[in-house]
Amino acid sequence: MDKVITYFSTLEQRPFERMALLVGGLLFFWIIEGAIPLVKLQYRKNKFRHALVNFGFTVMHLIIHTALAVLIVMLSDWCKEAGFGMVYWFNANVWGAIIIGVLALDFSSWLVHWVMHKNPYLWRYHLIHHSDNKVDVTTGLRHHPGDSLLRGIFFLLLIFMSGAPMYSVMIYQTLVVITTAFTHANINLPPLLDKGLSYIFVSPNMHKVHHHWMQPYTDSNYGAVFSVWDRMFRTFTTLHPSKIKYGLDKYYPNEKDEDFLNLLKDPFLKKKHDGQ
Repeated sequence: MDKVITYFSTLEQRPFERMALLVGGLLFFWIIEGAIPLVKLQYRKNKFRHALVNFGFTVMHLIIHTALAVLIVMLSDWCKEAGFGMVYWFNANVWGAIIIGVLALDFSSWLVHWVMHKNPYLWRYHLIHHSDNKVDVTTGLRHHPGDSLLRGIFFLLLIFMSGAPMYSVMIYQTLVVITTAFTHANINLPPLLDKGLSYIFVSPNMHKVHHHWMQPYTDSNYGAVFSVWDRMFRTFTTLHPSKIKYGLDKYYPNEKDEDFLNLLKDPFLKKKHDGQ
């Protein structure tokens, strides 16, 4: 266990290793979705062109969160020195610190996601993620920079409240990278396996409901790693995969879902976003 703690405590200092985990996860599920696809996606040009658009947003997402990493380390270290946060208030041991940190940070992912759907201005940024008409493994990190920045702020807030040590933070970040690739991947799991997973974790079919083009399905299943928050706050919804259609029924033209520059500037345009 000491080796595990040491590994994750210093993982933030090894950006190339973290990048390898991200790229490795994407490639793994890219191969799997090619072998057992959930649906046959008709890309506008081809899968690589679609991926290129999403990777553009991925690069910006990673730049923002790499910059925020400095604040994450400083805040986690401050919590440790000050004895501030749930980890220290409950005098948690290593396992307790991991559980508290992981659950708190996963709640931050659920909460910021819910807020972006409920606030008309913030929805402008998040709808770029939902505008993807061909949801696959590359969709997972298709976030507008404004979306990414807000996620980082909520992440810092829950580190502050939980007092999560760096090893707990990095365990969660590793989990969420893998889970994000898994839940967005266009893979066809046996229905019983997918349903069984959804009692604890966010499963692929569970998250695909969130990408259905019509409300109220779009406004459900906000979870990142664990499904407990959606079940607890009654935002859990089911829909058979055969009935799911990706994209948006309003707010953004579906035919422009691969127009990178338009997607980047869209949140700043004065138009019809505020109906969310």
